[in-house]
Amino acid sequence: MSLRLPSAPPRVTYAILGLTIFVYLLQMASQFIFGYDLPIALGAKSGDWIRQGEIWRLITPILLHGSILHIGFNMYALFIFGVGLERRFGHVRFIILYLLAGFSGNVLSFLFTSGLSVGSSTSIFGLIAAEGIFLYQNRKLFGEESKRAMGNVISVAAINLFIGFSSGGLIDNWGHIGGLLGGLVFAWFAGPLWEVEGLYPLLRLVDRREGRDVVLGASAALIIFGGLAMLGMASVIVP
Repeated sequence: MSLRLPSAPPRVTYAILGLTIFVYLLQMASQFIFGYDLPIALGAKSGDWIRQGEIWRLITPILLHGSILHIGFNMYALFIFGVGLERRFGHVRFIILYLLAGFSGNVLSFLFTSGLSVGSSTSIFGLIAAEGIFLYQNRKLFGEESKRAMGNVISVAAINLFIGFSSGGLIDNWGHIGGLLGGLVFAWFAGPLWEVEGLYPLLRLVDRREGRDVVLGASAALIIFGGLAMLGMASVIVP
């Protein structure tokens, strides 16, 4: 017996890939024309500028990268995880997941690191967390295959966090941890929850999540990490 899995074409993943590459080309053009990276100057995560009200810096870093190797690695990871996740989550849930994970990662980076940081790895770690949550919540459907896949996801996250902690501060680990947590929170409440419906041979998979679950997941992540961001800003204002 085989079931056709719910699937949406990964248009959002490809759009994010194209937009991020386009922004990087703007970064290189800016360096050539002005002698410095204007997009990073205006959009990188900077605690000082965020505390002065430039709160867009909690999301814009996901479009910025520091080198060709940096963007190359992140876009490869986005393709590997994004295509499959978008097919399962659908376009709307996927873009919400990507943005929330990026926001959550930059909030923790803002709270616990002082330097500039850029990169979509905050969002990528959120995708990794969402993949793990999806496999866990649908483990009865996928059986042993789910356990093996969850092990692989956990290994990927652990290895990359280990590399980050071994980098001597060159990698923004708090951003990665925040992205993981943001993706976990959203996917736990809003990720696909599949059930088999019907009588053989007319079986189909149905996603039991509803629109209100997506709102709940997004609200939970925004309340948690938005609240942390406000605490971080208030800690400088309030004596």
